[in-house]
Amino acid sequence: MKINFSIHYNTVPGQQICICGPAQSLGTGDVSEAPKLTYQKGGTWTITLDIPANTRQLDYQYGLLDDHGNRVKEWGDGRTIQLSELNAPIIFVKDHWRSPSSEERIMYNSCFKEVLLKPNVDLGAPCPKAKQSLQFKIQVPRIGHRYQICVLGNQAALGNWDKTKPLLLSCGTDFPEWAGSVNAANLTLPILYKYGIYDTEQKTVVTIEDGFDREIDALPENKPVYCSIQSDESFRYPLGNWKGAGVAVPVFSLRSENSSGIGDFGDLIDFVDWAKQVGMKMVQLLPLNETVASHNWLDSYPYKSISVMALHPIYLNLQKLGKLQDETQMEEVTARLKELNAEPHVNFPEVHRVKSHYYKLIFDQDKGAFFDSKSYQAFFRKNRDWLVPYAAYAYLRDRMKTPDFREWKEYSTYNQEAIEQLCGTESKAWDDIAVHYFIQYHLDKQLREASAYARNHGIVLKGDIPIGISPDSVEAWTEPHLFNLGAQAGAPPDDFAIKGQNWGFPTYNWEVMAAEDFSWWKKRLHHMGTYFDAYRIDHILGFFRIWEIPLDAVEGVLGYFKPALPMTAEEIKRFGVDFNADRMAKPYIRRHELQHLFGAETDDVTHRFLEETKTGEYRMKKAFDSQLKVNRHFLNGIEEEDLTASNRKIRDGLFDLIANVLFVQTGPDEWHPRISLHFTSSYATLNDHTKNRLKELYIHFFYKRHDDFWYHKAMEKLPAILSASDMLVCGEDLGMVPDCVPPVMHQLDILSLEIQRMPKDPRVEYANPADAPYLSVCTTSTHDMPTIRGWWEADRKATQEFYNNELGNPGGAPYFAEPWVCKQIIAQHLYSPAMWTTFPIQDLMAMDGELRWDETHEEQINQPSNVRHQWRYRMHQSIDTLKQASGFNQSLSALISESGRNSDY
Repeated sequence: MKINFSIHYNTVPGQQICICGPAQSLGTGDVSEAPKLTYQKGGTWTITLDIPANTRQLDYQYGLLDDHGNRVKEWGDGRTIQLSELNAPIIFVKDHWRSPSSEERIMYNSCFKEVLLKPNVDLGAPCPKAKQSLQFKIQVPRIGHRYQICVLGNQAALGNWDKTKPLLLSCGTDFPEWAGSVNAANLTLPILYKYGIYDTEQKTVVTIEDGFDREIDALPENKPVYCSIQSDESFRYPLGNWKGAGVAVPVFSLRSENSSGIGDFGDLIDFVDWAKQVGMKMVQLLPLNETVASHNWLDSYPYKSISVMALHPIYLNLQKLGKLQDETQMEEVTARLKELNAEPHVNFPEVHRVKSHYYKLIFDQDKGAFFDSKSYQAFFRKNRDWLVPYAAYAYLRDRMKTPDFREWKEYSTYNQEAIEQLCGTESKAWDDIAVHYFIQYHLDKQLREASAYARNHGIVLKGDIPIGISPDSVEAWTEPHLFNLGAQAGAPPDDFAIKGQNWGFPTYNWEVMAAEDFSWWKKRLHHMGTYFDAYRIDHILGFFRIWEIPLDAVEGVLGYFKPALPMTAEEIKRFGVDFNADRMAKPYIRRHELQHLFGAETDDVTHRFLEETKTGEYRMKKAFDSQLKVNRHFLNGIEEEDLTASNRKIRDGLFDLIANVLFVQTGPDEWHPRISLHFTSSYATLNDHTKNRLKELYIHFFYKRHDDFWYHKAMEKLPAILSASDMLVCGEDLGMVPDCVPPVMHQLDILSLEIQRMPKDPRVEYANPADAPYLSVCTTSTHDMPTIRGWWEADRKATQEFYNNELGNPGGAPYFAEPWVCKQIIAQHLYSPAMWTTFPIQDLMAMDGELRWDETHEEQINQPSNVRHQWRYRMHQSIDTLKQASGFNQSLSALISESGRNSDY
């Protein structure tokens, strides 16, 4: 069998087109060994290959070589010819170099191919049995469930442009590739044609691609039997870009009559029904991973997981888990959970305690038959690698009364052999360990059910990947070499937290992860793809550089970016700064500063915590020379919330003294300008010349010096990591965003996050949703921000300016964000060009005076500046109430539809 390949590509001198693939005749996957095409004229390259007659399928891809040894493959996973279906001794293939636009590439993600736009795969078109045939092929992922790609043209076989008689193409299991053939003997040249979208219910073409007619001006001559394949690219939509709307809600915030004091995976199914009802396409969730470490409110923080694989036990639906046979126990548990379900907020520690007790009771009841079930055994085999260490961790955490594995005596250092023995069926601890297998099996089963339900109803579930892990986590215990456990991650100061954020996560050892081909990340994403078809990367800036904070610091202001290019003392001097490490890198403490911070308590504070070095100048005593030491002194035996106002003022003042530096040292002659140094009293006392020089140095260091460096650091990680999944990727790119971030995200088809109240252009007060890029998620608020209503009531001046300038309304702004104001803001976002507009459920319900909650300020989910914040927000009404709110639902559905965010394709 002979195959003649032809492709159009305009090269430059020194470049060569090749064709590669797994077959031996195509170089066995090695581009350097792949056969080279011959240049003809007008940018056309051709080659004829002899293929064994028994070859049923040929996989191939084009590549580009140059004289410098560079090798580039065209975009995508490759091409396929089903030779067994063609039955011709010679095949002519006319291809086009595959280089789709970003708007086209994004449609190949699973959220579109598997959920939103997947057609009926049974649609087909019979392949004519002709000696001479012409096959049309094109990849079109953007098409609705009841639609089919077709070809119309100036031939009888193409319907002579009749919309009711086109050539229907089939996709089958090769979606999104569509193909169909006609008898070439009956064709006349030139063949003019276009691709269209055929409605299988209306039996007519409803969309014809835009632009000029496609043309075939030649067919093989003097060939009695052949197949010619016309492989085209890029369906030209006249409708503009696809757009959808979504809703963001934490699972713990869902409320139903059947839930147990907290939203669960059963409630998620009901919420999907409501989302479908109003025309939503996406439900966005917060992280669902296990976080239990302290068995208190700290465990409510969903971004500090103790396992990146295990799901949180609190989300199990008890009705689906089964009933206790002991009626007294069942009544006691049911009664307590009913009380908790009636509370306005999630009582996280108590709900977890009661549900955990229930799990152990039902495990003891059902364990005999459970471990014999084939479904459990399959689950265990598939997940054993992470499940066994996780179960051992959970057992030891509870037995040792601490999540700090460093205190677990003989188990403080992970030993796989010892853990396998501990987890063996003959172990005395077997029941206490196996209960976690039981819980994780049911969590997986219930979330899979919710995920399948969402997919079958055309709703994308969007997950959330936290940037960090707990330092007391399964992964830190079992794979410590992957993390820098001697440091902690956070964020530099911003409007949410003026002293920065200290998340307490270890940072990543990227060099080791790279050496292992990022397998830790790939496994994590692959596992997540079981449940989700889109995900949010929390703090995507961390893949470029992370804000690393020394272990002896409490506040984020003493951090620095890593990796980074620190300055030498000589470099600093070249900026015109007379650098002195004692003056600029050690706390600058003077008498007037003490008086400002401590007032009447200055003398007492000075005596207890400071020592005078010379008249009016001080340094911290050795016992208090770090923020960590100071914090431990004040929190000795008490919780943060129990700290008196007086002691909190003194402690925080001492924090300020220790952070009153202009540079942070990370190594011998390695200096980083301290973030926000211009707000320090150390800076205020400098002369004007030094201030100006420091300003220039600061801008250079934070906004110019690292752009190229951080670009390459991100590109070393992200392409390899993202390749593990075909989920849609959305990046949380807020904060200090380097100029190199948007190009990387665009190149890798990562959607940005656009928030009206957090403009990325420092020259404007608010971002206009109409200016959002297409590859973005545009939203009104996030879980870290006040809701529309909460923000509206916080600053009257800002509200008035927004009301007049951003919404274009005349006159005075209403004191409260009235329903019609909230609706105006929601509509403004829906009409944005962004691919997705995703709204917190609180902001949507704000449009309805009956549905919205009177406790406006209880609706904010997180306070980023408070690491001990209680994550407890719960919807004020049940999902059933929401479903029955016909006026609200009809209004929201109309907004979504009228803005073009509920189309079939």
